[in-house]
Amino acid sequence: MGITILFFFRSLCCCFFFYAQVFVSIDAKCHPDDLKALKSFVNGLHTPVQGWDYGSSSDCCSWKGVTCSNPPALKLNDSNVFSRVVGLELPGERLRGNVSESLGDLVQLKTLNLSDNFLTNSFPSNLFSLQNLEVVDLSSNDFYGYAPFNITSPSITFLDISKNELIGEVDPGFCHIAKQIQALKLSSNRLHGKVLPGFGNCSFLEELSLASNFLSGDLPQDLFAMSKLKVLDLSDNGFSGELSFQIGNLSNLVYLDISFNQFSRLLPDVFFNLRTLEQFAASSNNFTGVLPVSLGNSPSITTLSLDNNSFSGSIDVINCSAMVRLVSLNLGSNHFIGQIGSLSSCSQLRTVNLGKNSLDGDFPESFKNLRSLSHFSISRNGIRNLSAALTALQHCKNLTVLILTLNFRGEIMPTNLNLRFENTRLFVIANCRLTGSMPPWMSSSTKLQILDLSWNSLSGEIPSSIADLQYLFYLDLSNNSFSGSIHRSFTQFHSLVNLSNSLKGEIFEGFSFFSRKSQSAGRQYKQLLGFPPLVDLSYNELSGIIWPEFGNLKDLHVLDLSNNRLTGQIPSTLAKLMDLEFLDLSYNNLTGRIPSSLANLNFLSMFNVSYNDLEGPIPSAGQFHTFPNSSFVGNDDLCGFQTVPCKEEFGATSEEKPISEDEDVDEGLRSLIKVPLGVGAAVGFVSTAAVCFFSGVVFPRERKWVRR
Repeated sequence: MGITILFFFRSLCCCFFFYAQVFVSIDAKCHPDDLKALKSFVNGLHTPVQGWDYGSSSDCCSWKGVTCSNPPALKLNDSNVFSRVVGLELPGERLRGNVSESLGDLVQLKTLNLSDNFLTNSFPSNLFSLQNLEVVDLSSNDFYGYAPFNITSPSITFLDISKNELIGEVDPGFCHIAKQIQALKLSSNRLHGKVLPGFGNCSFLEELSLASNFLSGDLPQDLFAMSKLKVLDLSDNGFSGELSFQIGNLSNLVYLDISFNQFSRLLPDVFFNLRTLEQFAASSNNFTGVLPVSLGNSPSITTLSLDNNSFSGSIDVINCSAMVRLVSLNLGSNHFIGQIGSLSSCSQLRTVNLGKNSLDGDFPESFKNLRSLSHFSISRNGIRNLSAALTALQHCKNLTVLILTLNFRGEIMPTNLNLRFENTRLFVIANCRLTGSMPPWMSSSTKLQILDLSWNSLSGEIPSSIADLQYLFYLDLSNNSFSGSIHRSFTQFHSLVNLSNSLKGEIFEGFSFFSRKSQSAGRQYKQLLGFPPLVDLSYNELSGIIWPEFGNLKDLHVLDLSNNRLTGQIPSTLAKLMDLEFLDLSYNNLTGRIPSSLANLNFLSMFNVSYNDLEGPIPSAGQFHTFPNSSFVGNDDLCGFQTVPCKEEFGATSEEKPISEDEDVDEGLRSLIKVPLGVGAAVGFVSTAAVCFFSGVVFPRERKWVRR
């Protein structure tokens, strides 16, 4: 009994002291020096920090994003109980202003994350001298000045200062002090010059990103001494010379990207040493010669991007029996030869770009075995037998993007096959000189968003069922020989009436077809070449009127009906297309006036009604003062702005009475006659956008300029 009482008493005492200590910890306040430093920090900002009661509260440990250490065990009667700030994390808080030098007074700080804000000026000079600092993320801000390579924090393991405006050379001299650093992210800045030696001392570095800067010259040899490196991103710079064989020393690499540089000559045959490499990108360099045997037999690689170089040799160098994990293959814009049948053994393939090479032969039936295939381009090769290609590829039920441009030259578009491409969203068979008519099976592609059959020799009427494709927002049937009137259903495209109902954007996920560099505010970006909502029926034999209901396609950006045999008036209802940027009605037989209501189209940057039979004054308001005379030539009875003065019957500033939709229809029907077709220029960058997509620039046949 006594032992039990003694045990209970001791337990009670332990609990008392434990809870007393917890109570002290809970009541502990942040250190006065840390409080002062944080107040100075927020005073340097142009915006308040949400959740900080810095006006009255002295307990900064309770503020949002602030983490404090637990104080040491203290006596109950000790009133000076303080915690030290060890973490300051305020990512994405829309903070603006400068970062105060006072952060250097947070002497126990271990983690600092101010990423994804609008902070500017230079970094505090004393920040990287904090002896306990381990993790720093200042990425995605507007910091400028020299990059902070004077690091004397021996404990730092993670530094991300990417996506800023920092300048200077990359000097890894800090590696002899910050030996524990594991991740260094410097991408998307304005760093320039050569990378200096010194990375050999960063023996624990696992991730190094120097992408999207202005770095140049050869790589320092000690860069290849970091044996623990898993991620190396050197893309989008100006590095040159031959890639060193010492790259094979980085035996733990998982991700290697050297694309968008000026590396030249042969790729080193060292990939047998890179046994963990999963993703390798060397796009847009000056590499030549055949692919290394070790690369074409790598069992670990899942993603291989070598497009836009000068590689040559047989496509059979890709050994599918060895590359068992290959999921994405991009060999576009090279000089590969041979037939593609061997690739059908790469059963895991999801994305394949073979565009702009010298491949030939009949399309292999065995491609139907690629059941995971989702994105496929063989544009600009010499592949034959379109019927075989479509028959095989319809078995790839996940196929989302299909680009067959500049193949199957002069073949007949198969119309008698019962084909189904149920999940295909981008379908391009352009510039193949195909004959025949629009295939009825095309209407079964119910998820189709982008359809480009331009630059062929297809004839007959355009089936009205195309307008039933509820997600279609980009239709290019230009430069064919389609005839008949434009079906009225073309004014009811679901996605162009309400683009929010479209699947637009989803088809590109995970598959970068075509990228371009731009420099805005000193930065470099790679962005996908977008497709504007478009209807292009130019360079055909279409007749009849322009339906007033075209004005219902409120999300349309490009409308090109030029070089046809259209008659009647220009509907004033086109003024309802408030997002319209491009309108070309040239080389038709349109009559009447240019509706003055078109001046309300504030985004209209290209307008052409040349070579019609229009009359009356040219509107002078809105964007019309920006259009050149060539937009109106070939209409002898047009007058006013930029042309001859209007005659008295028109009045100096006369404007036509607004035409109702019913009046438009009646007038159009009265004018529904067949007249000779005029042929003129259209803007190629829009009508061939899908052709350029992922296959490099396509050079179509010369447009027809003489009247037929």
